[in-house]
Amino acid sequence: MITKFFLLDWKGLVCALVLGGVVVAFSRDLWIRNLFLLVAFLLVSVFVTKYRHKEKREKGLYEHERGWENVISNGFIPGLCIVLFYFYGEKFIFSYICSVAAVASDKFASELGVLSGNPISLKNFKRVKQGTSGAISAVGTFMAFVGSVIIGTIAYFLYKFDPFLVFYIGFAGFVGCFFDSFAGIFEEEGIGNKSTSNLICSAIGAILGLVVNW
Repeated sequence: MITKFFLLDWKGLVCALVLGGVVVAFSRDLWIRNLFLLVAFLLVSVFVTKYRHKEKREKGLYEHERGWENVISNGFIPGLCIVLFYFYGEKFIFSYICSVAAVASDKFASELGVLSGNPISLKNFKRVKQGTSGAISAVGTFMAFVGSVIIGTIAYFLYKFDPFLVFYIGFAGFVGCFFDSFAGIFEEEGIGNKSTSNLICSAIGAILGLVVNW
């Protein structure tokens, strides 16, 4: 039942629990806030995935169950940021937030963008079929920013930083999502896959999170 709700198979659920354990173990006194942000991401991801799922299923674009590869590709960088926070200090907390925002941005773009018209390929700027890697749509692009701002807003209430930084988180997440889409061009050529694109997405978000501290 729980695997069905979170759209994960058993291996994926175990990996998600391990990731949560890492966040708790290395977060010091911020473990509740850090874990809450991760759970919030998971819940909004489930919502956008299930949104109009029948329509997505008819188009062959509905992923009703994800495995450990998906959890690791989305959660490795945020988890690494928490470990680095434990050893090197608070500058990595904002990096953690921005990496989660980037993954959320990609999730909103991919799950809600497919509900609009055919997207445009970043490779040749021609229309391609829905679900093609390396392509973007107006709706998907807008929702990418919305997804990362949602994470930024949640983070604001959790960590109480400057409200302006909510928009920076939105920007960081959006840029990470764009790099994910750009990496999708190479996916279509057989170089890399969705997991590597997700890693790039979250890594860009984390790097931009560090920029704030500099």
